[in-house]
Amino acid sequence: MKLDLSAKIGRRTFLCAGGACSGAVWAWPRVALAQGFSNRWPHVDALARGLVARRQVANVVALLGYGQAPVDVIAYGHDGFIDDRRSDPDSLYRIYSMTKPITGMAALLLADRGLLALDQPIADFLPAFANMQVQKQHDGPISSDNLEPAIRAITVRHLLTHTSGLGDGVVQTGPIAQAYRDAGVIPGAVSRLEIPGLVRSAPAPSLAAFADRLAALPLLWQPGTRWCYSVGIDLLGRIIELASGQTLDIFLHDTIIGPCGMDSSGFQVPQAHIGRLTTNYLGLMGTMLPIDLPQNSVFLDPPPFPAGGAGLVSSPRDYDRFLRMLAGNGMIDRVRVLPESVVRLGTSDLFPGTLSADDPYARHFGFGAGGRVGKGAHSGTFGWFGIAGTCGLVDMRSGLRHSLFTQYMPADIYPVQTEFPAAVLQDRASHR
Repeated sequence: MKLDLSAKIGRRTFLCAGGACSGAVWAWPRVALAQGFSNRWPHVDALARGLVARRQVANVVALLGYGQAPVDVIAYGHDGFIDDRRSDPDSLYRIYSMTKPITGMAALLLADRGLLALDQPIADFLPAFANMQVQKQHDGPISSDNLEPAIRAITVRHLLTHTSGLGDGVVQTGPIAQAYRDAGVIPGAVSRLEIPGLVRSAPAPSLAAFADRLAALPLLWQPGTRWCYSVGIDLLGRIIELASGQTLDIFLHDTIIGPCGMDSSGFQVPQAHIGRLTTNYLGLMGTMLPIDLPQNSVFLDPPPFPAGGAGLVSSPRDYDRFLRMLAGNGMIDRVRVLPESVVRLGTSDLFPGTLSADDPYARHFGFGAGGRVGKGAHSGTFGWFGIAGTCGLVDMRSGLRHSLFTQYMPADIYPVQTEFPAAVLQDRASHR
């Protein structure tokens, strides 16, 4: 079914890939108010309440807590504009790029086990990346006169921090963007509708094919010189498979998702849990158009491969458990999920020393294992965002974990992902 729209879509692309969600519902220790006001977080509450009251979004669920303490919940709205179910911590959201920190931590766990190294060339696992070509003119033509050899090898660190020189086919606007689409190295569809700007091509049939096709395309920047949002962590998923001997979905479940007790998180939504899946909307000319309804969602199908950069569906309750594990330096409910050294490293700034001093991103932020590391007012904060309006962050100094979930895209049609951390900072000041 084709939908003839002219929609300008934002910075990222994504795929929910095959796996399983068990769907168990966890007992929730303390809720400030499942639908309504929390006097501990008045600015966050006002943000959430206003978005729903103005019908900019169908729902907002925000979870906030310190360390291992019980969480406060602010929730407004329903799982869809015409849905009867009130949104709550068990609603299911497409978290897209918030998958990245989970995959990033899994890669560092393999490093801790001696199965890969942070500064190891990825060509040790994927020989096709041994002799990469790089565009001389960024986003310029893909032709021999605009290509030069890479001056250094792409490393695991580069993939983790978006400094590999790879792109993502959305940020780019030149010929390389179309080359990504033609090769199917954009990890997948978000709707059964054919929406210009969203559905671009059939994805590669496996992570192995994804890696092989990506290696045949030139880099946009010399490795280790520029921050450029990319499919690097999706590629890292293939390295995790080769290093661990397991498929990515199984490895993530066995090492992080399962031990954290994230029983509603996976790469595919089981039929039994359609009733908790939110509707995803496309913002178009002031209207929210439903593009992925629960009963006909693309996330009910087993996709071709697990996308470690953008594949997971999760609940606010589950993602808070991941953040709580990080706040506990690898422990949650007396269970050691990750070594403390892995969490400390993964939430620190991993930018390589070769990153250009004038890089515009690095002037304001660092980057850890698949997530942004804050500077200035947000110093110590680690986490990332999803293109459908989600946000998950943890302050590793104070233990403040804070996440917000809603479901619309592209995320930058509203300033939610900047307003939410700012509102948290305002409310946090009153707690001191």
